[in-house]
This record gives sequence, structure tokens and C-alpha cells, in this order.
Amino acid sequence: MNEQLTLIYGYLHGMWRYRWSALLIAWLVALVGWLIVFSLPNQYSAKAVVYIDTTSIMKPLLKGIALETDSRDELNIMSRMLLSRENLLSVMRETDMDLEVDSPEEREALVQKLAASIVLVGGGSGKRWEPKSNIYEISYQGSSPNRVYQVVSNLLNTMIEDTLNSSRTDTVAAQQFLDVQIAEYEQRLSMAEQLLVEFKKTNFGYMPDEKGGYYARLQRAQDAIESTRSALRLAEHRYAELRTQLGSENALLGSGSYQSPSVLRLRKYQEQLDVLLGQYTEQHPDVQALRSTIADLKASQAVGVTTTPAAGAGDALEFNPVYQEIKVEMNRAGVEVGTLKIQLAENKSYVEKLKTSIDVIPEVEARLSKLNRDYEVTRERYIDLVGRRESARLAQSAGLSSSDVSFRVIEPPIVPIHASGPPRLLLLAGVLVAAFGAGFCWSLLRYLLQPTFIDLRQAGHRLGLPVLGSVSLYLTPEHKKRRRLQLASYLFTAVLLFGVFGGVLWYRDMATVLVGSFITGPRQL
Repeated sequence: MNEQLTLIYGYLHGMWRYRWSALLIAWLVALVGWLIVFSLPNQYSAKAVVYIDTTSIMKPLLKGIALETDSRDELNIMSRMLLSRENLLSVMRETDMDLEVDSPEEREALVQKLAASIVLVGGGSGKRWEPKSNIYEISYQGSSPNRVYQVVSNLLNTMIEDTLNSSRTDTVAAQQFLDVQIAEYEQRLSMAEQLLVEFKKTNFGYMPDEKGGYYARLQRAQDAIESTRSALRLAEHRYAELRTQLGSENALLGSGSYQSPSVLRLRKYQEQLDVLLGQYTEQHPDVQALRSTIADLKASQAVGVTTTPAAGAGDALEFNPVYQEIKVEMNRAGVEVGTLKIQLAENKSYVEKLKTSIDVIPEVEARLSKLNRDYEVTRERYIDLVGRRESARLAQSAGLSSSDVSFRVIEPPIVPIHASGPPRLLLLAGVLVAAFGAGFCWSLLRYLLQPTFIDLRQAGHRLGLPVLGSVSLYLTPEHKKRRRLQLASYLFTAVLLFGVFGGVLWYRDMATVLVGSFITGPRQL
């Protein structure tokens, strides 16, 4: 610990030898630095705070009817347009900043400098154009108070006018675009309809019906053949049964042998139906045939049968009603069998016709599907475009495009009276600190180049020679008085530097004007 303290004391003692040169350097650095700070031009700042209201009472009323635009997207686009090159050139022309440049290179440099000096802040959070905030601040800093006011005012007016005008212009342009597209799609729709009509006329008979296409029709035709065959087998079976029953009956009956045969037959058929229902369901062909026979027999009983006596060998004869009923039923069954045979032949012929058209009908159906698909796509697009055009017209009529964004200037730009920069107080203090730092570094450098020793061991270690002894310095009263005078002069000079610093702070505004006038002449604001 003692060695470290000795080392530090040795550094301080060695630097003390060069205190006057260090103080002189501190004075020079301070004076030159203060002059540089005073030569810096004043910076003035102007700002405008605006509230942008993106809500409108018309939006909920016209929701789903008129076109809805995203106002925040429009504002984000306008925030980028404010710093575009064309807009900045317009600001330069309106504020006469372009008169200060003589070449394209200088103009580009001025555009970049202007873009870097303009600050766009949203919501007061310090972030550029915060998308969730509706309060925006436009600020600009420059050397002329009138110019910074003009720049901020022009930017504010540009943002308001361009935002409102862009909505109206976009609505008109959208309607013009929709009109052109609707006319084009209307022509395409008319052509598609004409092609579809001509195709249907040319391929009449090969077109699919409402129940399906070629394969669906073929399947239905084959199912119809099977159904007709089943009905034909049932009809033939019934016809055979009736013929058998007719062969077992006599056409005429004696008067004594007639004992209600229709009732007996009805009872017999009912017993057979009960047996069949015990084995099959109602949809079985035999059950359906037997029920049909019972229904016909009941109907003939209700109508009655007319009997006519015939001349004979003295016996009373009459027609057998059972025979007549069976004969009528057999005739009906025969007609049904013939009809089903004709229907079966027609179904087979239709199936054969479909099979021979297997290479034509599917191709026609495929082409028809393509024409219908193109027609439907064109039609849907046409209807959608017409609906959008009507929505755009309704939005324009209701003033939605111009009323969904309103601007309220909270703080309008004003011509600044006081300078906002540079921070001269902080810079002047920094110059003083830098001056003392320069003096300290100078004395330390001189000590490192020309070291002194205050300890015998330090000298022996540094020189590499043995130290035999030391001789103390004897100071006379006159030397002591001279040293005290030198110390007082040094302290006075150092304190005087702080006094000058205080005067510099007190008269900094006046000094700024004087130095500025001396360097650039009287300032024209």
C-alpha cells in the first residue's frame, strides 16, 4: 500500500513541475473552445400537433352496403409520402431553400439534410408514427425561425390536403376502373351465352337432363330394364295362375249347384295371403299379385254378375260368375304382359342407343361442362363488379370517403422566438472540462518523457545504479517567499479561468451575437 501511495505521489509531484504549461494549455483550449461554441449558429424548432379522427357515424350506417376504406393504411402511406423526394423538393421551392444551391449535388444533399431534420412522432411516445395512436407531431429544426415555421406549416397542409384528396381521387379512379372492367366482362358474358346457346342447338338430344349425365342415364335405363323384367315375370306368373284357374272352371252351372263360388274363392285367396305374409314382406311379388287378385274379386262382388237362363234339356242353367271373373282377370293380365314386353323392348333399345353413343355423349357433356363453367365464372365476376361499382357510388354519394377522416390541429406551428439549440450551457461546461483534461494530459505526458524521482529506491531502480546518498534542498526565506508567490499566482490564474467561465455563461447570448456577427456578418432572419 505504501509503495502504491509513493508511486501516486511521485506522479503528482512530477506533473506539478509542468503546472504552468498545463494551465496555459487549459486557457488556450478553453478560450478556443468557447469561441467555437459561440460561433455555432442558433437552432430554432417549430412543431405542430394534430389529432386525426378516423371514426365516422356513417361507417356503422353503411356497413356492408358501401365500400369501407382503412383510414390507418392511408395515414401510414401519407406519413411516408411526407418524406418523399418530390414532396421535400416542393417544400424547398415554397420556402426558397432551393435558391441556396447551385448544382444537382448540392440539391440532393439539401434534400437528405431536410429529410433528416424533419421528425414525425405519433402518440407522444417518441416512436415514429405509432400506428395505434391518433395524435401526431411534426417538428423541424433549422437556423432560421421563419423557415422552420414555413416548413412545418407546409408539411401539415400537405398531409391534410393529400389525405383528403387521395380518398376522393381513389374513389373516382376506382369507379372508372370498375366501369371499364364491367364493360369488358359484359361483352365476355354475352359471347359466353351465345356460345352456350349455339352448342345446345347443335347437340340437341345428346345433352344431359336434370337427373344427370350419360352414365347416370345409362344406369337408370339398366335399372328400368331390371324393374320391367321383374314386373313382367310377376305379370306372366299371374297370367299363368289365372289360366290354370280358368281351365278348372265351367262356363255354365246348374241352378242347384251354385253355392257362392266368389265367396269361397275370396276365402281361399285370403288364406293363401296369410300364409305368404308369414314368409315374406309386403314388397314380395307374390304377395302383391295376390293382394291385387283379392282387390279385383271384391270389386266384382260389389258390381254383381248378371245371369241369363239358357234353353236346354229342361234344367235351369246360368253363367258361372267365377269363370267370368277369371276370364276378365286373365285378359287384364294378358294386356299387362304385352305392355311390359313392349316397355322392356323399348328400354333395351334405349340402352343399346346409349351404348352406341358412348364416344359422343360424354364428349358433348364435357364440352358443355366447360362452357357452363366459363359462363358461370364470367357471370359471377360480372355480378361482383356491378355490386362493387354500386357500393362505390353509394359511398361517394354518402360522402363516406371524405368524412371518415377529420383533422383537428391541437397545436398549430408558430414562429419560434427563442433558440432551441445548440445546448450552449452544456457545451461551454464541456469545453472547460476538456481544457483541464488537456492540461492534465500534457503534464502527464511531460512527466512520462522527463521523469523525476522523490524516492532513492525509485531512482536506483529506474537508473540501474547504486544510490550512495541524498542531499536535502535548503530553502532560504527569500526562496520560500518566491515559492509562495508563485503558488498564489498559479492559484489566481486557475481561479481566474473559473471566473472567466462564469462570465462566459452570464453573457453567452451577447457573445454568440458578437462572434456570429464577426464571422458571418449581421444575421438576416
